[in-house]
Amino acid sequence: MPASTANQDSRIAVVTSGKRLEYFTIGWHVLEGVVSTAAGIASESLSLVGFGVDSLIELGSGSVMLWRMHRDRHAERRARNEKIALYVIGWSFTLLALYLLWEAMQDLLQKQAPDKSIPGIVIAVLSLIVMPMLSRAKRRVASRLGSRAMKADAKQGDFCAYLSAILLAGLLLNGLLGWWWADPLAALVMALIIGNEGINIAMIEADDCCAR
Repeated sequence: MPASTANQDSRIAVVTSGKRLEYFTIGWHVLEGVVSTAAGIASESLSLVGFGVDSLIELGSGSVMLWRMHRDRHAERRARNEKIALYVIGWSFTLLALYLLWEAMQDLLQKQAPDKSIPGIVIAVLSLIVMPMLSRAKRRVASRLGSRAMKADAKQGDFCAYLSAILLAGLLLNGLLGWWWADPLAALVMALIIGNEGINIAMIEADDCCAR
């Protein structure tokens, strides 16, 4: 078998693994987003709603990455598809950061306290377990494909795990100690992390354009 054919077959196998990971990502974020948003609305928890909205945005990013994997066979279009995927990921996180920043400041000023949320705590714990494993698997695929978009998508898994830890801390501090400000403060920290990630992705794109 010629080396080029063997390499192509190997790439197809890696792309297939990438597709499976993105299908799992989409399914997980549907579950995570629905549970978190519903629990956040029921308990009036901004950090939970923000986590749910983040899950839905990551669902969109996962869908873009799935689209990117399905078009990997077109070698001449890979660079363009990578650029589109990175663009969507960067802007979605920037918009989410602005939303969380505004709502967190509103809750802090109004001293609005959320109710306790057991479903929110459960989904945060599950996300802390699932997302790091998913991120590691995506990073391996990104390395083998040389895909910056998949690498950025893998970073979102780490990023989601960080948000889960922040969310869990805010929910537990409010539920156990009655610290009402822990929830909007957690949302504020989320906004800073999300905004920084969006800016970093935008800078990657800017550097890429300048290098051309």
